[in-house]
Amino acid sequence: MDAVRVALLRDVLNGTEWPGATRRFAGALRASVEPHGGGLLLVGTREYEPWHLAAHLTDEAAWSGTPELTPTLVRHRPRPGAPAHLSVGLGRVEAAGRGETLLVVAPGTPAPGLLSRVHDARRAGATVFALGADTGPADELGALAHEALTVPRDGDLDLDTVQHLVSAATGENSLPAPRGRRRVRDRLSRLADQLTAPPPTRW
Repeated sequence: MDAVRVALLRDVLNGTEWPGATRRFAGALRASVEPHGGGLLLVGTREYEPWHLAAHLTDEAAWSGTPELTPTLVRHRPRPGAPAHLSVGLGRVEAAGRGETLLVVAPGTPAPGLLSRVHDARRAGATVFALGADTGPADELGALAHEALTVPRDGDLDLDTVQHLVSAATGENSLPAPRGRRRVRDRLSRLADQLTAPPPTRW
């Protein structure tokens, strides 16, 4: 999702919680990594690796001149012989400590092994962020996190869309003024029309 589509999506979502919530989460994430010169670890679940979020954060780091935002993608099953940046395993989460930030993206309840490693990282001084679907009252990951952003399962947005909003907001330095409220579904429909409309004819 490019900057134009993110801007259109935010326009659709004005008057809802999402522009503010994603910017607050992104701002806290940026504030966590900048003072330490980086140390951002990004990990998903065994079934879900946040490849797109890693790529978008890397892009935002370059575009905003904030290299500290470039994440290290931690993988559950690194393949033998993979390049160095794709060979970081879960042991890196266990080794995380003070001055490092751990962002966990989970569309469901993470396995106990990952939760245990996140718990150890937090005890060692790492700052934990959680971005995931609502798993109900027994939200173990949310309980471990210093900052959490939860996406309702029956809401208007899915986890992937929220990740786009968060990654785009990490590279921002200021917040735009809020605008009027409109129904979310009406605005989503208008956004779909804008994105699928043919380009204007030039004479």
